[in-house]
Amino acid sequence: MASSLHFWDHSILPPVLDRVMARSMFGRLRAKATAPAFGRVLEIGIGSGLNLGYYPRSLESVIGVDPSMPLLRRAHRRAAWMAFPVHLRQGRAENLPVADQSVDVAVSTWTLCSVDDPERALAELRRVLRPGGLLCYCEHGLCPDPATAAWQRRLTPAWRRLAGGCRLDRPHEQLIEAAGFRIERQVAGRLLPGPAVLGWHQLGLARI
Repeated sequence: MASSLHFWDHSILPPVLDRVMARSMFGRLRAKATAPAFGRVLEIGIGSGLNLGYYPRSLESVIGVDPSMPLLRRAHRRAAWMAFPVHLRQGRAENLPVADQSVDVAVSTWTLCSVDDPERALAELRRVLRPGGLLCYCEHGLCPDPATAAWQRRLTPAWRRLAGGCRLDRPHEQLIEAAGFRIERQVAGRLLPGPAVLGWHQLGLARI
């Protein structure tokens, strides 16, 4: 069983994720999430680099961190076409290979749902952001409707195994605020088509 899951996570899931997440409905949200970025940007869970083409061309640089080497290889190919330097590093959001107070903006799109320890990951983002730095995020998460939330909790154990650790039931807004960020603006709702168990999202901007 363990070897089957390893094969799925390392050989099957990366190209599937790349194809699914490249769809235009995600692109609209990527464009909104990355629009406020400026200066030196850190993106956690950069994956195959699908956000890169949406960033402002005036950026100083982007540091992309992801635990998946197969996805990072795809990101390397996309990074070659960018107008700004892109530095890709294998690592986890809970232990970022980035210096203290060294980035202006942190970006997380469909990533906090998958990290093992979101509290630790958000603490790491606070560590690497400069004073007044921004967190731009787009995450699907726990719906405030009790019936939908109950289904999200029921489905999460099976969904995690299929989707690389992704959880449907993370309360991202509460986690971000508890980590010491101040949410400056946020749109929450069914931002993607389909059932609310998957489509309920928070798209926002927070500051330390």
